[in-house]
Parts: sequence; C-alpha cells; structure tokens
Amino acid sequence: MTLTWTTQPFSALTLPELYALLQLRSEVFVVEQTCAFQDIDGQDQAAHHLLGHTEAGELAAYARLFPAGISYPEASIGRVVVSPKFRRYGLGRELLQQAIGAVEQLFGAQPIQIGAQLYLQAFYESFGFRQVGEGYLEDGIAHIHMVRP
Repeated sequence: MTLTWTTQPFSALTLPELYALLQLRSEVFVVEQTCAFQDIDGQDQAAHHLLGHTEAGELAAYARLFPAGISYPEASIGRVVVSPKFRRYGLGRELLQQAIGAVEQLFGAQPIQIGAQLYLQAFYESFGFRQVGEGYLEDGIAHIHMVRP
C-alpha cells in the first residue's frame, strides 16, 4: 500500500483534513482503547500534522510533531495512529519513519522524546528510542517516556 504523505501546520489544515484526523484519533484512542480522555488538548495549534492518505484520499496514518519546548524539552512526536482499516500493511513503521524524518526536516537533527504506550516499547526501540525514567499511567494506560538521541 502506498500513501501520500503531507506535513502541515494547524493553520494550513483544511476543514475536511481536521475532521478526518480528529475522527481517526477518536476512533482509536477513545473508542477502540476505551479511554475517556481530552484528546483535543489545546496543543494541535502548536503542532505540525503528518498525514498519510491512500490513493482514494482516505486518512490511513497520522502523527503530531512538535518543536522542542512544547510537549517536552526535546522535539516530540505524539498521537501516532494507524487506522484500524489499514493495519497489517506495515504502515506503523512507515509512519514513524516519516515522522522522524519530518521532525528532522522541520526542526533540525536533535533528540526526539515520546510518551509511548508500554506495549509498544520494542517497536519504538527498533527506531533508536530508549526508555528514560520510570513508567507511568496516563488515562489508565501504562506508558513510558522514551528519547531518540
């Protein structure tokens, strides 16, 4: 499966793009993971949004990208999500590769921090991320802080 990747600041998102990304985040983080939390957290406006669309124009993968000093002292990647409809095509790996590349292109080569769900630790380690600090619960889900030097 081939996706078309775009990265844009909040102000450049169209209303259909914004609706699609919020719908995907809600579908996965709220409904699928049965986690009632405030997804619309006031940080979208400070983020660059990485969107992976299918040839048919469907949003298949998404992540938020932040410069240093917004979510963490380091640049960061968050809300990493692949649509359930498009899983098992290796899009998670492609999404993270695209996200790391976009962070480096937008903000320069530097450490990147994430708040990862614990069960994905080995996945993120395969991209050079390493756990820093102790684990923690966020919205009832075990997480760890990880940094890619």
